[in-house]
Amino acid sequence: MILVTGATGQFGSKAIDHLLNKGVKPSEISALIRNEANAHHLKSKGIEVKIGDYTDYDSLVKAFQGVEKLLLVSSNDRQAFENRTAQHINLIKAAKEANVKYIVYTSFVRNTNFEDSSIAAFQNSHAQTEAYLIDSGLDYTILQNGIYLEMIPIFAGEKVAETGVILFPAKDGKASYVLREELAEAAAHVLTTEGHKKQIYSLANSTSVSFSEIAKAIGDQLGKEVKYQSLEVDIFESKMKQFGVPDLYIGMFTMWAMAQAQGAMEIVDDTLETFLGRKPTTMSQFITRVY
Repeated sequence: MILVTGATGQFGSKAIDHLLNKGVKPSEISALIRNEANAHHLKSKGIEVKIGDYTDYDSLVKAFQGVEKLLLVSSNDRQAFENRTAQHINLIKAAKEANVKYIVYTSFVRNTNFEDSSIAAFQNSHAQTEAYLIDSGLDYTILQNGIYLEMIPIFAGEKVAETGVILFPAKDGKASYVLREELAEAAAHVLTTEGHKKQIYSLANSTSVSFSEIAKAIGDQLGKEVKYQSLEVDIFESKMKQFGVPDLYIGMFTMWAMAQAQGAMEIVDDTLETFLGRKPTTMSQFITRVY
């Protein structure tokens, strides 16, 4: 039995679809969700639904009974990053008590000097989870996923087609953006093939891109010039406030922009291509779809 956590989320639900596409029987897949009201589409596929919460240890132990392989989709808790680490550790402990044999964990890419980046706290929550999982005695595979291509339209702004301008303080930094669905497909590949235990994989694209390149790709697709302006952080934040962007989102945009400026996500690796059996979706291909 394979159990997928976060099964109603955009990653977990796609992972289940790819498990089914790879020939795993619905009766061999179970889904962990918090609210049974959201389970109709899973039940309609013949997937067993289990109710549990990352913060409720007893519910997790109960849900993990009879599970051999577990896809641990990292928490999207919007509070402090330490909350995510605690939730992941709670889940790993529960899996061990329930005699789960193997955990595949969706982590995040990082360079060796990640402690100096603007996303250090975020990456450290993953590093701590990885360390706990490695020391748990369970078999594991760690998937250090790249930043999603789906973040590009958010960073570029919903009015980019109208204004022809991208304001984002990422300087000339590059990042290896990857399609979320292809990362979910890679996770399904790892769960259904051999040779991955006690391995750590960087799942990044075959090229990293800057926002100057992103702006050009969007402009080419729209048939108009799109300019990229990397403002100083304080000026960027001031403009976002003028545009009425909530402080929470301003902080998020600044954090990720600075991380790209610092090269924290500039990691090129061909492992994802190997798992997919094809080239990953490129930034330009993604831009063509979206715009």
